[in-house]
Amino acid sequence: MDERVELSALAINVAIPEDLRWRDTRRDEEFELQSLTIRMLPDGSLAAKAYGRPVAGGRGAYVSFPVPDRPEITALISAAADEASRRWAAHT
Repeated sequence: MDERVELSALAINVAIPEDLRWRDTRRDEEFELQSLTIRMLPDGSLAAKAYGRPVAGGRGAYVSFPVPDRPEITALISAAADEASRRWAAHT
């Protein structure tokens, strides 16, 4: 490995399947969470944020939210990290 290469994090974006999506509120506006950004930190641990759009529609901001501690969401994060690992290993 080249000692000069220092990675601060690796990130992937994952669509949340419709049956796993949830809603949350920020500044009195309801959002549907539609995607995850998952980062692998330098120590190998994963950190995730959920992103969504306003339920009412429009061009509202794409806002981040904490990811709930639900087994099916944890499984999605793990499966996404495994798939990203396979794809990174096979890069061309």
